[in-house]
Amino acid sequence: MELSEKLRRQIDLLPDKPGVYQMKDKDDHIIYIGKAKNLKKRVSQYFLRPQTGKVFAMVSHVDHFDFIIVHTDKEAFILEMNLIQTHYPRYNIMLMDDSHYPYIAVKRDDAYLKIARKATDKKYFYFGPFPNSSDAYKTIDILNELYPTRKCRSIPKKPCLYYHMGQCLAPCINKIEPETYLDLYNKIKEFLSGKTEEAIKELKEKMLAASEELRFEDAQHYKEMIEAINRTTSKQSVEISSDKTNRDIFAYAERDNYRSLAILTYRRGILLGKKVKVVPIFGEAEEQITELIEEYYQTNSLPSEIACNIPSFKEEFTSVYPEASIISPKEGRLLEQIDLAALNARQGLDAHFMSARLDDDNLALLEELGNLLKIKTPYRIELFDNSHIQGSSPVSAMVCYINGAPAKKMYRKYHLSEEDAGDDYHSMVEVVFRRYSRLKEENLSYPDLILTDGGITQVHATLEALNKIEVNIPVFGLYKNDKHQTEGIIDKDENTYPLDPKSPLFFLLMRMQDEVHRFAITFHRQQRGKKMNSSIFDNIKGIGEKRKEVLRKHYPTVDSLLMASVQELSQIIPLELAKELYSLCHPDNGEEDEDEE
Repeated sequence: MELSEKLRRQIDLLPDKPGVYQMKDKDDHIIYIGKAKNLKKRVSQYFLRPQTGKVFAMVSHVDHFDFIIVHTDKEAFILEMNLIQTHYPRYNIMLMDDSHYPYIAVKRDDAYLKIARKATDKKYFYFGPFPNSSDAYKTIDILNELYPTRKCRSIPKKPCLYYHMGQCLAPCINKIEPETYLDLYNKIKEFLSGKTEEAIKELKEKMLAASEELRFEDAQHYKEMIEAINRTTSKQSVEISSDKTNRDIFAYAERDNYRSLAILTYRRGILLGKKVKVVPIFGEAEEQITELIEEYYQTNSLPSEIACNIPSFKEEFTSVYPEASIISPKEGRLLEQIDLAALNARQGLDAHFMSARLDDDNLALLEELGNLLKIKTPYRIELFDNSHIQGSSPVSAMVCYINGAPAKKMYRKYHLSEEDAGDDYHSMVEVVFRRYSRLKEENLSYPDLILTDGGITQVHATLEALNKIEVNIPVFGLYKNDKHQTEGIIDKDENTYPLDPKSPLFFLLMRMQDEVHRFAITFHRQQRGKKMNSSIFDNIKGIGEKRKEVLRKHYPTVDSLLMASVQELSQIIPLELAKELYSLCHPDNGEEDEDEE
């Protein structure tokens, strides 16, 4: 944007000192408030660097600005927070909203369970908070079924069905001693602290009993409860250490001019949930991420410890929050959890590119694409991607976009020849030939454009296949730069069409590219899992096609099969076969240790 003379003069007068700035529109209304360690450096970045998204929208409405100089960065932070809460500028977007995380509340005198947003009522014990509300509600459902808690909000005059099912002590007709409720409370407390072994053991006994009595629906219900407990309170990959310290863990990722910050919330050493925020890149990474974390704690309480691997984060953050305990692990379990947060941050970026809504009309973007490539407007686009691991289970996938939106009924999956596995060129020739020879035979319509994800090589492979069947469709490829980031479009003559990574057209093509990659990878994993399962089942005499089908239904992936015990497998196949299958899945373990069950 062109900088007005008024703004240029103001920028020249900015000091190299900490302070707070107030962006104002032509009516002198405050539209954004921010803080800076260096006012001149920070404020000038808005106007002297190209912006995108909400930052661009805000800057385009700035007519002038004011600033207040303070002594320290902490003073700037406090002043910024106070001014925001006074003026509520429309472009100040906090990292999180100010809603409270839910707690599980247990009433002291009768063990009634409920969800609470504030831990203030002294009549209740509180567990949490749970950043994921659905986990809190699911946990209450499990507790209500496991223990004889009071289910009714108000005590009725006669016992309900839960009493007759053994799931309520019926205080409506019985006098319950305080010791009974205390014992019940202690069991719930142990469960919520992650000590679920007794509950799982009891459910397994009920599952086996139901199976022996041919009550298979009940057995399946108990099995699902065990799985739900493992999902909501599992210690695997989520427990940091035995000290049960409350921690928040932060990590960030970058991609195509966007940054994402992931927050993993651990309470008593258990991972309770995550939050991810994606924002346009603005300024240095350390500075922007630190500010986002500072904003997060405006509406959330500080935990006992904060783990973060951002350089210089501790010094910057503790200047605002001196009471915070910051750790930067170099190895061990905590570093693994930071790596997990980084993975979630990258996934947050993937989700952002997949689901981001474009401000511009998709049809206008397709017209822009057609003009760029000098073809008719590509209202229907088909994209291909191949997937394999060292030539194993090669597959290909095709996705279709019509009017810029995914047409999932037209998606296609292809098994590829093992002979050409690992040869992307011949794999692309094969799948394109199969796709469009069939459309030609059945006299079906062709797409307006074919996009490949492998640059010039796959463009040539696609054209070779189309020439064999004498079909003429425009073919272009998405090429990447040295950093393996998509940079633009390439044609058969190696002419390139670079794309602005901040443009809506780039965003649209990135969503298409991510979708075909996701679809291909998902299909490949399914096939690889089936292949591995089949090879295991084929080695056991007595497991025919019908039993294979039942086993695949219950254990669709190899990981789920490896987690199954002999007792669990014996609910599906005879015990001897279950033992043999377990031994094949765990060749180093020999017989399963029955005591551990």
